[in-house]
Amino acid sequence: MLGGVEIPFDRGLSGWSDADVLTHAIIDAMLGAATLGDIGNHFPPSEPQYKDISSLVLLERARNELAKNGWQVNNIDATIVAEQPKLRDFIDRMRQKLSQTLGIDISQVSVKASTSAGLGFVGRGEGIATYAVAMLEGSKDESI
Repeated sequence: MLGGVEIPFDRGLSGWSDADVLTHAIIDAMLGAATLGDIGNHFPPSEPQYKDISSLVLLERARNELAKNGWQVNNIDATIVAEQPKLRDFIDRMRQKLSQTLGIDISQVSVKASTSAGLGFVGRGEGIATYAVAMLEGSKDESI
C-alpha cells in the first residue's frame, strides 16, 4: 500500500497500520510543519485501535488536527525511493487518493518515484524510503 493504492508485488512492507510509508511520511511532514509532533505521538503503535488501520484514515485525522489548530494544507511534495516495484503507473492514483483525503486539488499533491541506484538497503531491495514536505497556510496566531 502506497499513497492509499494497493501495489501488486510479491513482497510487502511490515507495519502496525497498513504500512503505507508514503502516507506516513506525508502525515509526519504535515504535523511537523505545524509543530504538532509526529505520527507516533498522535497514532501510537502501542494502541490496538491503530492495528491494520488504513493510513488514509490517519491522514484524514491528521488533516483534522491541523484544521483544529488553524492550519490547512497548501501543497504536498513527496518522493518514494525504491528499486522495485516500478511505480510510474500508480502515481496518478496515489495523487488522487491523497488529494481527496486532504480535501485539496490534485494539482497540490506531487508524488515522485526514484531509485537509489543500487545503493544501501533500498538498493538491495530490503525496503523503501520516502521523503515528504508539506506547505501549510493559516495559523491560530495571526501575528506569525
